Amino acid sequence: MDIGTKIKQLRHVNDLTLEELASRSELTKGFLSQVERNLTSPSISTLEDILEALGTNLSEFFKEEPDEKVVFTKNDFFIDQRNEHTIEWIVPNAQKNDMEPILLALSPHGSSQTMNPFDGQEFGYVLKGNVDLVIETKRYHIKTGETFYLDGNCSHFLTNPGSREAKVLWITTPPMF
Repeated sequence: MDIGTKIKQLRHVNDLTLEELASRSELTKGFLSQVERNLTSPSISTLEDILEALGTNLSEFFKEEPDEKVVFTKNDFFIDQRNEHTIEWIVPNAQKNDMEPILLALSPHGSSQTMNPFDGQEFGYVLKGNVDLVIETKRYHIKTGETFYLDGNCSHFLTNPGSREAKVLWITTPPMF
């Protein structure tokens, strides 16, 4: 860990000059400058004084934030192949997030699972082919490049009325798949 740089960043976040931090921590401006440039290392006691002046403590200062993964590749996907459709979970462990995206491939004349009523919303984008969105007794025909958006308060599912595979990017919030 680059202690000096982290102290300098905290000082800037707190909108303090070196002189103000020196005054608050009862250290010299020159010493703090050397610490920030990693030319010297403070003792634990001195570091505690600096951190107290910056409104934090040793525990918070050294707490490592895990890098959150934001880009996912095919190697991260999980595939569930069924008779009439295939689901690709394109964001691993998305059930812990606010929304869950999947890629749904529907076999010719195949159907997705039925989504039972839930308190949430769904969005879909037809990437390939045509699908029918069936909401209770209503049927909506959706073509490549078209989208759907609905509340999850009614049971519904997708079917592929065509003779070629259809593919849909389907997102629910909260996660339901």
